[in-house]
Amino acid sequence: MNRQIAISLAAVLALSASEVSYAHSLKKQGEAVQVADSNMTVTPSRDWNRLSGKVGKQTESWTLDGEQLNDVTFFGGIEPGKPLVKERSKKHDPLPKFTETTLLVEVPELLEGTYRTYKELAAFTLGASAPAKFLGRDGVRFAYEFTDRDGLTRKGEAYAVIVDKRLYMTAFDAPRLYYYDRAIAEFRALTDSARL
Repeated sequence: MNRQIAISLAAVLALSASEVSYAHSLKKQGEAVQVADSNMTVTPSRDWNRLSGKVGKQTESWTLDGEQLNDVTFFGGIEPGKPLVKERSKKHDPLPKFTETTLLVEVPELLEGTYRTYKELAAFTLGASAPAKFLGRDGVRFAYEFTDRDGLTRKGEAYAVIVDKRLYMTAFDAPRLYYYDRAIAEFRALTDSARL
């Protein structure tokens, strides 16, 4: 009987360990890794955690301290006619779509519309937008700020580029107080490392 309990306990622990490794996976410093089911790679300058679950077919989220404290989302080659994230209800909560005619200057509004609907936000403000290199190409960098459903104000920054009619973007947000300033340089380093 004790042997059966020990075997059962070992099986439960092995299952739990495999679930944990699946739930979050460590992305090690200095190792190039493909992101968002795309041909985009990044090489982190420090260890990051890839979060389990995906909000879209070609999305992936990473964090340093936990999703609520800092969150990087990679959008890997969003196709024309598709939203940035998976729609919960096309009829009741339709999301804006990236299209063949979407211009880089319109990408900040695309992210805003997506966040407002998907995250159910009332307050979202776009900040400064400027040309920037991303994936070795001419892209756009923009800032934003929003208040989440818990009433917490979060600051964000994103880099985007359109390559072969597909949208590639990285977006970072964290609580405005302390966590944003603490991790923004790490996000920029991660974005600078991005390659196609």
